Amino acid sequence: MPASSRLLSAHELSSPYKSLNDSYVSNRRDSKCPVSTLVAIGCLVVLGVLLAIAVIERLKYEDRINEALNPHHTPPSCNQSDPVEHSRIVLVESFPLGVDYGKNANTGVNLYDAWKDLLSLASEQIEVASFYWCLTGEDINVNSSSDTLGREILEEFKALPSRNVSVRVVTSVPTLAPNSTDLKTLKEQGVQIRRVNFGRLTKGILHSKFWIVDGKHVYIGSANMDWRALTQVKELGVVIYNSSALAADLQKIFQSYWVSGRSNSSIPDPWPSDFDTQINEERPLTLNLSGVESKVYIAASPPVFCPESRTRDLDAILSAIRGAQDFIHVAVMEFYPASKFFYHHGYWPVIEDALKRSAIDRNVSVSLLVSCGQESDPAVWPFIRSLDALHSPADNINIAVRVFVIPSGNQSHIPYSRINHNKYMVTDKVAYVGTSNWSPEYFNTTAGVGLVLSQDASGKSFHQQLRGVFDRDWNSQYSHPLAHLHRIQDCAFSTSAP
Repeated sequence: MPASSRLLSAHELSSPYKSLNDSYVSNRRDSKCPVSTLVAIGCLVVLGVLLAIAVIERLKYEDRINEALNPHHTPPSCNQSDPVEHSRIVLVESFPLGVDYGKNANTGVNLYDAWKDLLSLASEQIEVASFYWCLTGEDINVNSSSDTLGREILEEFKALPSRNVSVRVVTSVPTLAPNSTDLKTLKEQGVQIRRVNFGRLTKGILHSKFWIVDGKHVYIGSANMDWRALTQVKELGVVIYNSSALAADLQKIFQSYWVSGRSNSSIPDPWPSDFDTQINEERPLTLNLSGVESKVYIAASPPVFCPESRTRDLDAILSAIRGAQDFIHVAVMEFYPASKFFYHHGYWPVIEDALKRSAIDRNVSVSLLVSCGQESDPAVWPFIRSLDALHSPADNINIAVRVFVIPSGNQSHIPYSRINHNKYMVTDKVAYVGTSNWSPEYFNTTAGVGLVLSQDASGKSFHQQLRGVFDRDWNSQYSHPLAHLHRIQDCAFSTSAP
């Protein structure tokens, strides 16, 4: 409802006495009725004013979102950011303790530092979507000093309400952290929390991982709100500063989760127009990011959570693959072209076929870097081996698969750690940073988002930096050809390798 209509409604609620007969005069000069009536009216006027103030304050944030999404200077054929905003893009990473690329290796901004920076900048509101919260070792019955950074982030979140910063959090049901105390602690401090039952709504999970800060800064990446993401798991993401239009667009996705977190909620069909977007693959947002002209949009999954105007995450990935002319570099924790669940079991070659066609039909060089740890699913092995078997430089077919393995060392007691959790792709045309693994459930039933960015591939750009990160990892000591896996420890695929 427009602010003017809501304020009018508030005024009408305070005016039930307008139907009284103004010509009535009491026969008793000392009657208390006029006095009590005046007092009542006075109280209602005061309440009406207070209500109006509250409504106006509540709408300030929404008004800024609407203005960002519908700037009066933006022509219908082109989305542009506010020219007064100086937008900036930063690649962020985290590395498990002990991972070392050498002195001259290029790395992104440390994830912990990026999160701390966003928390320090917050002055009005932070919205966070995360699969689960687990920022202390006790929640998984692990005693490790490597959870210190996670504890510090948790303390920062707990302090936000005392700084008059509103915090809204959405998380998943089902979850990997049913015993987490983080959300209980945050709720006690005034943080608003909703658990979205994607298990009931879509038979999936909420797997998105993003922040929106003050309606103008965003983080999207592979990291959950987990202490292991800061010190025990290799993560990659992106922070974009000072883009109210992009933040407002991401906020629409957050809001779709938020309303779905109500008890007995259902998925609307179609979604109300409030959730429509003007930013998609056909009409990307034009931004100057750190001095580089850029086009960007946010894709999402699952399809039932997307209005018609929102580009689906799978479509964004397929479009990037099909649009590549020179190379496709993919780094993803899990590449599994089949459904794992009994109610929808079957082969799902959608992305696999797109990669093969790119290599065979257009002679595009394809490099796939998948992850392997002690808890990885060995069922992935036959699929990546069959893809790698197509590699035939003599026939101008270049498809190479490598496995990224992080030694567990003395950290083997920490579950779900020592893994490359990245989920990104870079081609000669676009950069893509997402939150989903590449298997069917993540695109059909599970909530995720992906940032798609197109820039001039030359010079110092995010696109070039992401390509450099891939090259660094591909050529590192942690990257192994499939033929060498039989002698690599700490990888569940090793027992399947010949």
